[in-house]
Parts: sequence; C-alpha cells; structure tokens
Amino acid sequence: MVLTYHRKDFAQLPNEDRVLDTLRGAPPGQYMFPYSASMKEMGSPEMVEKFKRGPVGMMQLRKGGMGSMAGFLVQWFVFLLVVGIFVAYVCSRTLTAGIDYLGVFRIAGVVAFLAYAGPEATRSIWGGQPVAVTVKNYIDGLIYALLTAGVFAWLWPWRTP
Repeated sequence: MVLTYHRKDFAQLPNEDRVLDTLRGAPPGQYMFPYSASMKEMGSPEMVEKFKRGPVGMMQLRKGGMGSMAGFLVQWFVFLLVVGIFVAYVCSRTLTAGIDYLGVFRIAGVVAFLAYAGPEATRSIWGGQPVAVTVKNYIDGLIYALLTAGVFAWLWPWRTP
C-alpha cells in the first residue's frame, strides 16, 4: 500500500452496475465463463461459438460487504508464520553448524521467494493475469523474501558471528 505501483492492477468493468445486478445472488466461489461441464461439451459448436464471441474469463466472488481489514491482516500474519515454518524447516535440514550469514540468507531467501511469489506465473498462464501485474507481484515477493532471509540469517542460531 505504501508503494503505489499496484493501483492500476485492476480496471472497472464496463456497465459495472448492470454486471453487479446480474451477479447479485451468486454464492461466493470460483467461476469460469463460458462454462462447460465436460470436455465433450467444450468441443461442441455452441461452446466454440461462445468462446469466439467472448468474453472468456475466470472470477472469484467473495461474500458481500467490505470485509474486515483486521481479518485480512490476521490471515496474512498466519500465512507469514506458515512461510516462516517452512523456511525454518528447509534451513534446519540443509544448513550445517558454522554457516555464515550469506549461506543462511541464500537458502532462506530462495525458499521464501518460492512461497511468496511461486504461483504468480500460474496465474498469468492459466488465469489471464496481465504480465505487468505478475512482474509487480514478483517484485513484492522478492521484497518479502529478502526481508525474511535477512531475519533468518541474522537470527540463525548455528551461524558464525
């Protein structure tokens, strides 16, 4: 939020009010459109025409309301703890006593980066996320990974001072 380079990651839908009225009542979940129940149906002339006409997409719907920033922050904190646990596990299994700061930093950073930014390419490939957004999310993941690696390397109990 401090850095403003994510402000244009999303755009407003044309005819937003009409689209929202249409979607109102749909339960929270993940949706694909056009939707086909089987691969056989996917190849039907009707579905091929729907795909040609467009739009084609995926979307996630959450329950109505603003959502609680506190709730989101608690979930983020839990995610950070889970990442930290996995980074600690990998480091504890791969690093030897007496390793230097950079050795800890390197392993912790790679594992943390994979946790923070790993799925971004998948979102571009399968979900249609714009490449520019993916690159910005990789930058965020790198920043988080460098911070995580720095803390681990600084506090690692078996490293040489």
